[in-house]
Amino acid sequence: MYRETVALVVFAFIFITGCVKDKPTLRNNTTPLGAKGVYVLCEGALGRGDGSLFLYQPENSNVYGDIYAAANGTSPGDVVQSITRIGTHFFLAVNNSKKILVTDTGNYKLAGVINIPFPRYIVAVSSDRAYVSTLFSNKLYIINTAAYTLTDSIELPAKNPEGMAVHDGYVYVCCWDTASTAIYKINITDNKIAQTITCAGHAPHDILLDKEQKLWVLSGNKTQGKSSAWTRIEPSTGGILKSVLFPAEADPIKPVLNEGGDTIYYIQPDYLGGTANNGIYRMSINSNGVPSVPFVAARAYQYFWAIGLDPKNHNIYIADPLGFNQSGIVSIYNNEATLLSTFKVGIGPGQFYFGN
Repeated sequence: MYRETVALVVFAFIFITGCVKDKPTLRNNTTPLGAKGVYVLCEGALGRGDGSLFLYQPENSNVYGDIYAAANGTSPGDVVQSITRIGTHFFLAVNNSKKILVTDTGNYKLAGVINIPFPRYIVAVSSDRAYVSTLFSNKLYIINTAAYTLTDSIELPAKNPEGMAVHDGYVYVCCWDTASTAIYKINITDNKIAQTITCAGHAPHDILLDKEQKLWVLSGNKTQGKSSAWTRIEPSTGGILKSVLFPAEADPIKPVLNEGGDTIYYIQPDYLGGTANNGIYRMSINSNGVPSVPFVAARAYQYFWAIGLDPKNHNIYIADPLGFNQSGIVSIYNNEATLLSTFKVGIGPGQFYFGN
């Protein structure tokens, strides 16, 4: 919620100076069961409990929302942080409501609730176990994904466990702690820390696994004076293969890899309305420097909050939260950064899941 809080502090300013009138779009409230398409997870405005889950079908441009509320008669809650599919169920981490909602992927009905303090992200580590990262503590929680129960926790040397990556029997965990420069390699068999790996920057928060099975760790916290950096790591040894530094004014977040695993896309927001270091950027895993020109530039008083890459047609989905005070906008681009279409969703779109 650190990033969400920073964004909401400037909410009124953005609303007054940068508000864009909503454009009409097709919205169908009769949600098809077991539908394929692009799921858009909308956080909602912090403290209002108005998070939502939308479904977009590219083949006919239908937008279905809010499909969780339609199935269950209520909002999923306050700051719907992430969505993870495990088997035939979606696991929704609802950060400020301190719970994980488990829903059926066929009819979106609630199947279970797991109470966890400030959950952020979820990764499956076996057929019936998953790790859950959390905010404001040094604990990584373990849940039973078949029984929908909290079973155990792992104490970490640093607080704010955030992004995670699973590889070869281990989970690599970032801790978004400004005092930390490390990620932690956890053995999923015994849930013990096997290795502490040092990164190039403070406050590691996101981690990816590229096509060569190397880890990319994104570190930094601009609001706390910690400059951002990429660190590419050999997971078998924990050795640093290279580090790539960002300029001090950059604030990169939410990286994703393309289907081929050779190109990283990420967001650089400017919450105060500037256009420098503001937009969607992409870089090759072979690059030794960060790009200076955005792939898709943000306008003045605009910033982006989510990015997703469709593995089916390679289109790029970008979400604009419009200050978290009105329906957000999703824009679809092709690989040449040509705008293809847009559609409205809920408040604060923050993540995409491609259920193709």
